[in-house]
Amino acid sequence: MNDARALAAQALDQVVRGGVSLRSAFADVAPRLADARDRALVSALLHEGARWWLRYDALLGRLLQKPLRGREPVVHALLVVGLVQLAVLGLPEYAAVAGTVEAVRTLKRPQLAGLVNAVLRRFLRERATLDAAAAADRALATAHPPWLVQQLARDWPDDVDAILAANNAPAALVLRANRRRTTPDALVARLLDAGHAAAAHAWLPDAVVLEDSTDVTRLSGYAQGEFSVQDGAAQLAPDLLDLRDGLRVLDACAAPGGKSAHCLERHALDLLALDRDAQRLAPMRENFARLGLGATITAGDAADPAGWWDGRAFDRILLDAPCSATGVIRRQPDIRLHRRAGDIERAAAEQAQLLDRLWPLLRPGGRLVYATCSILPRENADQVAAFLSRTADARARDGVPPRFGRAAGPGRQNLPGVDGMDGFFYAVVDKVA
Repeated sequence: MNDARALAAQALDQVVRGGVSLRSAFADVAPRLADARDRALVSALLHEGARWWLRYDALLGRLLQKPLRGREPVVHALLVVGLVQLAVLGLPEYAAVAGTVEAVRTLKRPQLAGLVNAVLRRFLRERATLDAAAAADRALATAHPPWLVQQLARDWPDDVDAILAANNAPAALVLRANRRRTTPDALVARLLDAGHAAAAHAWLPDAVVLEDSTDVTRLSGYAQGEFSVQDGAAQLAPDLLDLRDGLRVLDACAAPGGKSAHCLERHALDLLALDRDAQRLAPMRENFARLGLGATITAGDAADPAGWWDGRAFDRILLDAPCSATGVIRRQPDIRLHRRAGDIERAAAEQAQLLDRLWPLLRPGGRLVYATCSILPRENADQVAAFLSRTADARARDGVPPRFGRAAGPGRQNLPGVDGMDGFFYAVVDKVA
């Protein structure tokens, strides 16, 4: 089967019901599509289907007399795909409706073709009324889970609407130039020559911003390790670590390895990249080889150093802690489908344990940088403040530059979309000598 809409519906169902990540779902589908245009269409349908699922899944309750979700889940997902084509992607009405109806037949459900056609046509007739009803509910209007909207309203009452809007806005593709092999200016020049709209970031020294998304693996220089994909907010870590050649560094939750690689591109380090998920280490090793970088890459639980630590203290520790990922929803819209309110306390407990277990591995006078891609204070400012209160030899470093976001307790918090970057939290903690 190579019907783009049918494949998108099957993949979307896997994301919603099966808990599969968008990345994995698309990776499974893409090889079945020889035409680059079909791959681009499936990617758009899948990502926007996940982004707007909570809105259009609920809207189908108004458009269907009998729900399809339970008895025909893939056709239900196809209807969401159809609505996304009309309401989000703005595809021509005839092509969107006809293509979606044909996809029902591809899915071997021809008896439902008339129903799909009728539902999409009814949406077009009643769209203004449906949109007005949805606008009255902040969660429904923005396709976010109600628990998250309520949490953001408590944590960021003056910013909640801007955060929700940023989560639904396109995010620029940001590259990180490997300064061992090229420069941002040289990378920009080559991209412009190839017809891509690109520019060096205004103040991130290694960042290049592309206006349009593209398959970066097909760009000149990728195979030669001249650049990687990494959002600007994630590119800030090396600045806070205060690195210099020869330091012994631990990246405690390293996969997929972007921050470790960035540190190694800047300095000659004795770096241990650790991650508890052994399956994620092989791609990291391959990427380091592509970039021409050397590090010790080890599988191990950062909360259980006895299983991997050799007893030598680290000069620097980067703890990019497991978190809710609420700061990167604009890039990973499936987070809003997979995350639950109860996950926050579980993540916070794990973060606290990691801080406590890793701190003894840092030499006196050393530095730990705590980072998350969360925007929830429970995982960020509150977490670090609690650690400082129970750790006598830990001191938060003042003077973290404003470019790292607004002041948030002992650290700084960037919110999604601000300066074109993802939501990220950073705190710098020094160990008293």
